[in-house]
Amino acid sequence: MNDFTKKSALIMTDNYMACEFFTKQQDKILPDEKTIEQIISDTRRVIFPGYFGDESFAEISTGIFEEGMLITIYSMLKKQIKLALLYKCRCNNIEEAENLAANYAKDFIEQLPDIQNIMFKDVEAGFAGDPAAKSKGEIIISYPGLLAILVYRIAHILYKQNVPILPRMMTEYAHGKTGIDINPGAEIGEYFFIDHGTGVVIGETTIIGNNVKIYQGVTLGALSTRKGQALSGIKRHPTIEDGVTIYSGSSILGGDTVIGKGAIIGGSSFITKSVPPYAKVVVKTPEHIMEISEENKKDEKKVWDF
Repeated sequence: MNDFTKKSALIMTDNYMACEFFTKQQDKILPDEKTIEQIISDTRRVIFPGYFGDESFAEISTGIFEEGMLITIYSMLKKQIKLALLYKCRCNNIEEAENLAANYAKDFIEQLPDIQNIMFKDVEAGFAGDPAAKSKGEIIISYPGLLAILVYRIAHILYKQNVPILPRMMTEYAHGKTGIDINPGAEIGEYFFIDHGTGVVIGETTIIGNNVKIYQGVTLGALSTRKGQALSGIKRHPTIEDGVTIYSGSSILGGDTVIGKGAIIGGSSFITKSVPPYAKVVVKTPEHIMEISEENKKDEKKVWDF
């Protein structure tokens, strides 16, 4: 080892030992990111069989494929839950962690049929709400909003179980893949559709009803997070009631803010107060001032020479 690398290594070791967010116990291992991604991939495949693998109709129609996939998902998920529980000191010993992880993973598998039915409704909402969609299969395969919603829905199961680390790892994977950031703690109803999607943010205590549609760049956030951890567990994100449409670039902030049933929120709106049912909120279109010189009129190309 070179002197300069040894010196830096020793300093970094000292930094590590002095920092409170590193565990000093050898038996504590963080959940594996690649395994979490595989769980998401396998779950998507079993919810939408035939779209993300080479399984045949014969396998699907008899349940052979689904059972095999669920056994694999259960096994992977149980191990990752155990690691998360031990890492966050939620259990007194390995045996307790194994038993709890087995129960949580079993509950996860038992809820997947319900998640599948809800996802089918989300596909229906996407197809009904987007005239550019050529088929429901196109939405399943290629729409980033649907992937983000799927990952949120499976992560939400673990969030409600109070499983540490894993739910956020899942939704951050979707965030990285789609540009859509849905906190696993949000409560989202059926027939939910995110069109285009990039830049959408949905905070932890957001409540969204049924048949809600939102577009790219929408933020459902908190008014302020200056109090930091003191706000943990407090309702700080808005409630969006059934049948609401929120157009691109809008920000709706605050835990007391309620967007009433059937309301339409126009693009680029900034809302911190409740909106009554069936209201329409729009931002007044700014005045465009256009000046074209007589010289540019003679030469059309010069109009674009800014």
